[in-house]
Amino acid sequence: MALIAFAANSVLCRLALGEGIIDASSFTAIRLFSGIVTLLIILFITKQNNNIEAIQKGSWSASFFLFLYAITFSFAYVTLTTGTGALILFGSVQITMIIYSIVTGHRLHSSEWIGVILAFVGFIYLILPDIATPSMMGFVLMSISGIAWGLYTLKGRGSKNPLIDTTYNFTRTLPLLAILVILSLSFNSQHFSTKGIILAILSGSIASGIGYTIWYSALRGLTAMQAAVLQLLVPVIAAMGGVIFVSEAITIRLIIAASMILGGIACVILGRYYFVQIRGAAKTY
Repeated sequence: MALIAFAANSVLCRLALGEGIIDASSFTAIRLFSGIVTLLIILFITKQNNNIEAIQKGSWSASFFLFLYAITFSFAYVTLTTGTGALILFGSVQITMIIYSIVTGHRLHSSEWIGVILAFVGFIYLILPDIATPSMMGFVLMSISGIAWGLYTLKGRGSKNPLIDTTYNFTRTLPLLAILVILSLSFNSQHFSTKGIILAILSGSIASGIGYTIWYSALRGLTAMQAAVLQLLVPVIAAMGGVIFVSEAITIRLIIAASMILGGIACVILGRYYFVQIRGAAKTY
């Protein structure tokens, strides 16, 4: 469900920013603020805030990474094509989380390396027709966005109450949002339309607020490596959404790429467990 939300979020962002119906600053501000409002309403309705004092409530560092991801993502897509932006974003996420796994002592099994390579090659093959030479500014901004999202994901792996943590992470971005709005007004760079505002609200309230809460819930059962590789499914889900809702054709490229990505994910998630079981069984004989 979280990956479906990510795919929907990408589509909403590209629709708004690609068509120029809203500026990147306004989109980011509306997106995060609508996420805050939605999460606070859900928190009030579910009454999870009754015992909130005894529960971890996110962190300022996670909020900073969330804001950094959102603002650089928006500005990057002003100059990048869909495929190029996705490649840079997910490549940065992968590298960030793989480095984290290695630095923290998680030695990758050969099956995990095979899975990572297979899934990433499948991902590149899927978006290859849309890849174009990126602008330097777009490349730098999207790389920062990917690193920030990877760090935000790592921050969420220890969450005991995903809804409360996500709500507080979003709420803590308010000071940064205020600075963003003031700067936008100072430079007179704001422009928006009704459609752009609606897309930003949908992106913030559903695809981001609710989607990120679900993602924090899922992270409790995933290693950093598994979380990194699983996110490569997002472009496949987006492509399948085009097949289902936009009547796009199922191509051989989509079938091959989806098979490679799914196979790579299977290697990462099941490979280590499978080989550890074999090794354990061998030692007993």
